[in-house]
Amino acid sequence: MNRRLFLTATLAAPVLRAAPTLALRRRTDDGPREESIPFDAQRSALILCDMWDRHWCRGANERLVPIIERSLPLLEAARGKRMVVIHAPSETMEFYRQAPQRLAAQAVPKSAPPTPLALADPPLPIDSAGGGCDTGDKFEKAWSRQHAGVPIAPEDFVTDKGEEVYSILKLRGIETLFVMGVHTNMCILNRGFAIKQMTKWGVRCVLVRDLTDAMYNPADRPQVSHDEGTRLVVDYIERHWCPSATSADLIAALG
Repeated sequence: MNRRLFLTATLAAPVLRAAPTLALRRRTDDGPREESIPFDAQRSALILCDMWDRHWCRGANERLVPIIERSLPLLEAARGKRMVVIHAPSETMEFYRQAPQRLAAQAVPKSAPPTPLALADPPLPIDSAGGGCDTGDKFEKAWSRQHAGVPIAPEDFVTDKGEEVYSILKLRGIETLFVMGVHTNMCILNRGFAIKQMTKWGVRCVLVRDLTDAMYNPADRPQVSHDEGTRLVVDYIERHWCPSATSADLIAALG
């Protein structure tokens, strides 16, 4: 091949780019361990857990605002790569009764979840038996919808039903569910659409650890700061339930 033809062929050849990867953190007896895994946006989904318009605890409301602000670039990047976004503000489905995103979730063909795996469920490292509020507020059902600061795009889904979430994942061929929102020691773990149940149904979950918070009062066991209480629960999730990632690493993987 002469030089001109060689250069033409070289310039015309497709540029091969490495497949994106994502750093995940797990925890063992030896401490945190990171690993990079292949990342495919179209086989991934992001679920927003209980990011309500109003929580009964003032401290929880105040800590949610910066989480929402930090989540906006991630939501934009995720939608830009056609990643499925599911909004799950529990106990507010009446508000979304006629919303297209709620109707879309209900219209998804049903996929029956498998028999749940029998998994160990060790005790949490913090005590929230008193409600976990650090600002002295009394419980009341204060929420009615998702926080207005969280945009719901036309292509998103709205549901608080675990079976609907599972059906969406199966319909779209989703392999990994990224979980963000509040609160790590309560809804993030225990809702029917969240980490424990989805893991028991064989769905690979990843906690977005910088877009979450714990419901914890430092006056309770183990009497550490609120931030340290949240970190302890994140460590617990990484050890016993699923790995975690940061929103910055996820945005980078989305390109």
